[in-house]
Amino acid sequence: MKTSFLFGVTLCLSISAFGQGLQDLSGNNGNGPAMFGIQWARGMDPFARDDADARLSPNMVYHGGKIMPTSNTTAIFWGPSWPSDTSDKIPGIASFYSGFSNSNYAKTTDEYTGTNGQVGAASLYAGHLVDPTTAANGSSTSAILAEVCKMITGPDSSGNGYYPVYTDVARGSASFCAYHSAGTCGSQLVQFAFFFKLDGDSGCDPQDTSGLHSQGLAALANVSAHELSEARSDPATPGAWYDRRGQENGDKCAWTFNVPLVTFSNASQWKLQGEWSNAAFTAGTGYPNSKGQKGCLDGH
Repeated sequence: MKTSFLFGVTLCLSISAFGQGLQDLSGNNGNGPAMFGIQWARGMDPFARDDADARLSPNMVYHGGKIMPTSNTTAIFWGPSWPSDTSDKIPGIASFYSGFSNSNYAKTTDEYTGTNGQVGAASLYAGHLVDPTTAANGSSTSAILAEVCKMITGPDSSGNGYYPVYTDVARGSASFCAYHSAGTCGSQLVQFAFFFKLDGDSGCDPQDTSGLHSQGLAALANVSAHELSEARSDPATPGAWYDRRGQENGDKCAWTFNVPLVTFSNASQWKLQGEWSNAAFTAGTGYPNSKGQKGCLDGH
């Protein structure tokens, strides 16, 4: 399937050969990694007018690839504002990834298997790195991968290394908040993700009213949950779990919230969207996504 959508106000994107990703926008003739599991901003749903036969199951289908049995995460904070940043974002992201491990939220993805085993709830947060140089705006996946290879001199040899890149670049007119992708540093496969600065960005705001976090951190946590859950169940190269439209588990429950806060294993609390569960949809035990399909879980 090939379809075009609007990126910002001028750039067109096309669905990649895997079906679930969008090609690199850097103008390098599609030679960069694809964007997978894009967290579209509120109101930007490329599948809203999908007229697929309603009798077909909305469940995700296995496409023969690997999953991530675990995730070994090192965050990268890229941009000149990060060295002097005194907000709650850097320590908050550390708390998020540390508490994600063995949380009930992480367990919402445990049902998915691949050629290398089954997704597990345990994960590792190895800390963060700061690059004070000017960050890219995310339109080129090749630029984000290059940043990962620059900063991570010894990528995880298991292939379960996950490297989220948090920039100090505002979203502007881009239609998405974040994405994940995969590539190689040398010969080592790495999983990575890109995130805009989301302070004051209503299009990427989960509207957390708890007062536990700044708005910017709350927004990053929600999209981080989306991308990490998708990377674990569909890390790409080759693809694993996505539906007939190309949507991954985070896409199918985007911007739907079941409870005010989800509690992690370290007792930190976050307002997080759900993740799609084939098993929950089949059993009728999930909460409904934006299309009314009861397959979303948040592990509350």
